[in-house]
Amino acid sequence: MIFSNRAKELVMRSEDDGVIRVEGLVKTFGGVRALDGLDLEVRRGEIHGFLGPNGAGKSTTIRVLLGLVRADSGTATVFGADPWRDAVRLRSRVAYVPGEVTLWPRLTGGQCIDLVGRSLGGLEPARRDELVERFRLDPTKRSRDYSKGNRQKVSLIAALASGADLLVLDEPTSGLDPLMERVFQDCVREAVDAGATVLLSSHIMGEVESLADRVSIIRDGRTVSSGTLADLRRHTTTEVHAVTDTDPRALERVSGVDDLRIGDADDGRYDVRCHVPAPALGEVAGILHAAGVHTLTATPPSLDDLFLSAYSGAR
Repeated sequence: MIFSNRAKELVMRSEDDGVIRVEGLVKTFGGVRALDGLDLEVRRGEIHGFLGPNGAGKSTTIRVLLGLVRADSGTATVFGADPWRDAVRLRSRVAYVPGEVTLWPRLTGGQCIDLVGRSLGGLEPARRDELVERFRLDPTKRSRDYSKGNRQKVSLIAALASGADLLVLDEPTSGLDPLMERVFQDCVREAVDAGATVLLSSHIMGEVESLADRVSIIRDGRTVSSGTLADLRRHTTTEVHAVTDTDPRALERVSGVDDLRIGDADDGRYDVRCHVPAPALGEVAGILHAAGVHTLTATPPSLDDLFLSAYSGAR
């Protein structure tokens, strides 16, 4: 069944802020160690980006959280419950959208939405109809005639209309065009505003950067970095570009400044480029202003940069 808002509130009050808690999770398949002591925490009411290249362990983690496979060791809880032992109890609270959606070919899209919805405990009818319209899905067509993007819409509509407390989204916009990606992002934010929590696994870094409150990056079955984007950026560098009247050679003495390049700009000015660690940004700005700064641009690392840095083991 679908929890009423009052019932959800009472349940939430009885739990702490950790919707998903994973500690030291290990899972092997034959000789392959898919998870090697993975840690993950997803807090109530947040959108948590879950990142890693193919083979890093994301899908295995999600399968453990959905109660589809059992970990060899470590602990994993969803709303304080063991997803393997308490899968039935958790079913109405968790909605899953996979990256590859398989539907019943002889059923219409609308029938598929309702069938998936029943497995989630039922749908909110008004929300269902609204989402069908917003995602521009023809629910009268048979699903065998749907494109990949339209099959994805069926799964998204069912999940978003279910009122689930936790949305587990694994490459959810695969096959969607940019306009529908925007609709998806709006709908996810609305779900969180209504009290949901989201675990979002995606290879579209811009999507995660736009939506996520916190991010966990995994490599070889372990978490290598976790926190807000601001947290992660504190451990890397900001690209600085400035044009100054005089030569800011004093930048060479600032600890951590890297890849310093000072060249000629127009009108005899100096073109300055470097990478600066977060603690040194104030000192660098002061030196540039003392050199008569005309333009100054500081570009923090994107999520792409943070991901590549974490995955390569670079700073």
